[in-house]
Amino acid sequence: MSIKRALLFAALVLGGCEKAPSAPRFPEPHRPVAPIVSSRYSNEDSRDSVGEAETVMRLAGISAGMAVADIGAGEGYYTVRLSPLVGPKGRVLAEDIIAETRDKLAVRVERERLDNVAVRLGLPNDPKLPAASFDRVLMIHMYHEIEQPAEFLWHLRESLRSGGSIVVVDANRPTAQHGTPQDLLVCEFKAIGYTLARFELLPDRTSYFAQFVPSLPRPEPQAIPRCTKG
Repeated sequence: MSIKRALLFAALVLGGCEKAPSAPRFPEPHRPVAPIVSSRYSNEDSRDSVGEAETVMRLAGISAGMAVADIGAGEGYYTVRLSPLVGPKGRVLAEDIIAETRDKLAVRVERERLDNVAVRLGLPNDPKLPAASFDRVLMIHMYHEIEQPAEFLWHLRESLRSGGSIVVVDANRPTAQHGTPQDLLVCEFKAIGYTLARFELLPDRTSYFAQFVPSLPRPEPQAIPRCTKG
């Protein structure tokens, strides 16, 4: 092989071995991440007895015609209650990261003929929701299980419509104990450009309702501050 051809061949080989652009780097959480122990937070009758869903949906301002995402939907406690509330002109997207849980919920949705509900599988650090599609995004008793909260909230930000908001329901206790301290929650949302719009204790007095709205431009991943609260 001539030197000229050898150099050309080397250039082609090296050109085909160029590295793909690296994924953006997000700050690591400065707190434990609770393991997913069950798709069921508690039985539905006990939650209904204290009016949890009704209270949360009222505080969130969910009404007919809205598009709502139920992230970490589990067995569908909120999903099946959101469906009649948003009505036939609204829609609910129920998402979970465990395929078996997603499949069981899909069976329930079909059995109960919830025609305005779609069920899908998400990723642990990216819900992969369509952009500018939701009026409300609910994360109920699952925020403490998110392994990379900065990355998750960064991706989630683009899914909101104008005037949309994100609702978190969790217990006010350390993440290792399956809750999220209020100051930690606010810090992690603020780092992505959200503002706390409403905070209320729920009827059980151990859980809270927190609603966030985007207020600043979404930062670049490398510019997100690391929260050390909580």
